[in-house]
Formats: sequence, structure tokens, C-alpha cells
Amino acid sequence: MKKQKTIQKEISLEGVGLHTGRKVKMTFKPAKENNGFTFIRNDLEGSPTIEALAKYVTATERGTNLEKNGVVINTSEHVLAAAVGLDLDNLIIELNAPEPPIMDGSSKFFIEALEKAGIKEQEAEIEEYVIIENISFKDEETGSEIMIMPSDEYNVTTMVDFGTNILGTQNATLNNISEFKKNFSKARTFSFLHEIETLLDNNLIKGGDLNNAIVYVDKEISRETMHKLEKAFNKKNITIKPNGILDNLTLHWPNEAARHKLLDVIGDLALVGVRLKGKVIATKPGHKINTNFAKKLAKRIQQEKRNYIPKFDLSQPPLMDIEKIMSILPHRPPFLLIDRIIELSDTHVVGMKNVTMNEPFFVGHFPGAPVMPGVLQIEAMAQCGGILLLSTVPDPENYLTYFMKIDNVKFKQKVLPGDTLIFKADLITPIRRGICHMQAYGYANNKLVVEAQLMAQIAKKELEVKNK
Repeated sequence: MKKQKTIQKEISLEGVGLHTGRKVKMTFKPAKENNGFTFIRNDLEGSPTIEALAKYVTATERGTNLEKNGVVINTSEHVLAAAVGLDLDNLIIELNAPEPPIMDGSSKFFIEALEKAGIKEQEAEIEEYVIIENISFKDEETGSEIMIMPSDEYNVTTMVDFGTNILGTQNATLNNISEFKKNFSKARTFSFLHEIETLLDNNLIKGGDLNNAIVYVDKEISRETMHKLEKAFNKKNITIKPNGILDNLTLHWPNEAARHKLLDVIGDLALVGVRLKGKVIATKPGHKINTNFAKKLAKRIQQEKRNYIPKFDLSQPPLMDIEKIMSILPHRPPFLLIDRIIELSDTHVVGMKNVTMNEPFFVGHFPGAPVMPGVLQIEAMAQCGGILLLSTVPDPENYLTYFMKIDNVKFKQKVLPGDTLIFKADLITPIRRGICHMQAYGYANNKLVVEAQLMAQIAKKELEVKNK
């Protein structure tokens, strides 16, 4: 499995916000495992944090804006695209303003800073959502559409068509995230002249100049408009190049607009909160449809996590049969409630119990309507966890296990004769001083039937005899 990554040390860069015109200092900092991408506003009391998640998207008119508890981060997409483009999983982005610096309108300078900080591998494995069927989202009003389909890699194709002769129809494709730095990180943001005019008239673009945005001239420029542009961009003379863009800027690629739209898609889909393994096709993408799609994916992933049923091949020989289990656990029939151990590691265990009508508890629970008691389902899960705990000592036969605490118990389905119960227990915290804290689940018939948090401790048998 691939391991998570963050940066080795913190690094800062400064610039101005495109829409606010304010000077901004942004600092990238290493983040712990499973942190994801988070923004911190160190200019506000308490240095509030905003996680880079789709649920916090509040506006998409001039960039992807996040808000949590009244704290705002504007234009987050270029920074997030750089983080994803360098294959990072965890990063803290600290700002002393509500907006990252626009720099040249691309992700280039963010990529350079992060690389200078160095990339380091962490111990935890990455969380990746593998696409197994087509998922799509369409905006009927604009005709924009975005979909993701199964693929061996995370790759993205964007198709741009704004119905203008100046921009035309453009496509761009990223086949592997390793291509991002060279082929997409330098793609700058772009706008049409009529949009620039509106922003200038409403004082909504204070940090722009001709070096951080490609301006496509989609209409005839009046003398009045030319004067506004010269004043806004602090230029004495502004002209239009033969390719229909304002001067003092040369395109990196003929399809730079499509490449920047691809950059935006990657930055916006970072808000899903996990890596994606699939092929994205975006037709006429924009921040609104990108983030709505990210919300749809995030919601789907959360639902699948809640309903997730792990799959185990029960036809394979078990890791431990009943004889091996009895050499570790002190329990014996009729109170031995585990038949097999399927998996065992330092942090998790998977066990199995076949429930038959011969179980002694069915005699009284209940006559004519046999149901496995919930308390025995918990006991079976605990015995499964006991294998994990006792496997940490060299002489498990000399130890007994004792419950300390049971929390958050939920029974979802009845367990009946003929069911095969699969138990999976994962450590919540590392085992210390013989104390084990686990999150455990029980499954039958492809359904979650029971879950609980269990805490137990092992103690030597000799100690118990002396205490008596």
C-alpha cells in the first residue's frame, strides 16, 4: 500500500490577493497523518482552522470560497491543486488574510515552494476511493457536465467551449498526477474582457495585473474601457495581440485555458477529502459544478463508509483453526464463541463464528423464535479482540482477559441459526500495559449486525490466584 505524504519543513511565500488586493503571507507547514489539507487564519483570534472539505464551500462566483463558523478562505483551488499535484496527503496552509496570494494566476509558485520544503513519506497508508461505476453530475442550465469512471489511475480530461471565436474549443488531458508539475501547474487563470469590466466597475479585482490573468478580448474595446484597464493594470499603453489576448503576456500553451480549467478541477475535487482513483471527464467545467460534484462524491463516500461490509474469502484455510484458538484463549465450550481467525496484524483481527441451532443459548432464547443474545455477540467480538491482545505476549496460556469498558453498542440486525458471523476489531489506540481499546464490528449476510467500542486488559493467572 502507498504511504501518506507531507512536507519536511515549513516554508513561506508572499504576494497579494487577486480580489482583495491585500498583501498576504502564506506558510506551508507539515501536517500529521490523516490530517488532510487544512487552512489556518493566523490573523484572527484563536487562529481558527478550516478543513479543505466540500461541505464548507459557500461561493463559487470568482473562485472556490470556504467558510466555517464565519471564518472565510477565498480562492482555495490553486493552492489545493498544487498539493494534489505533488502527491501530498497532509498539509497545513497558514494565512494572515482571507485569500492566498494570486502570484501569476497558476500553481507554479506553490509547487516550487512545496518542493523546496521537501516531501516526506509518513507511516499511515493513504485513503483512496476507487471508482467502480460511472458517477456523473450535470448542470442543466449551463450545459456543464462532470463525470468520473473506473480507471487504473487518477486522470482528468477537460473540454472547454465558451462559444467564442477567440477562445474556441479546447481540450486538455492529464494521464497521471506525475504530469501535473510540468504540463499543468503553470497554466494561468483567464477571463474575458466583459468579465474584467464588470469586476473593475464593482471594485472586485484589486490585485490583478497583466501577469496573473490571461484576458481574452471578446468585444471591441472602447477608449473608456482602455483607460480603465490602463489605470487598473498600471500600464501606459495596452494593446491586443493577434491571438486576441491583452499584451504583456505570452501563452505557455495554445490550450492554456483548458489546462487551467483542468488545474481548477483538480483543486476543487481535492475537497472530496480523499484521493480518487478514476477518470474524470469535465465538459465546460467551472467552480460551481466542480464543487457540487465534490459534494456528491463526499456524500457518497460517507454513505458507503457507514454501510461498508468488508469481504473475506472464507474458502481459504484459516490463519487459526479452533485448536490454535484454544491454545491462546482460556475460554472453552459452551462459552468459546470463535471458530476461526481469518486475519491478524499488530492493529487488527478478523474472526468467524458459525451460528447453529445446536447453540445451548437457543434453548431459552427464545423457544420457537431462536435469536442469538446481543450480549453473546459482544462476548464473541471480545474473544476475537482477545486473540489480538494475547498475541502480544509470548505465553498467552498464562493470561486471562477482563472487560474494562463497553461503549457505543448498537445492534442492527437479528442473528439467527445458520448465520455466519464475521467480526473485525481495530485498535483505537496502541496497546499499553496490557490494555487494549478497540472498535469492533460484526457482520452477517452482508449486513452490519453489531458494533461496539471495547476495552479489555490482560493479567497473569498467577497474580489472580495470589489476590484471592
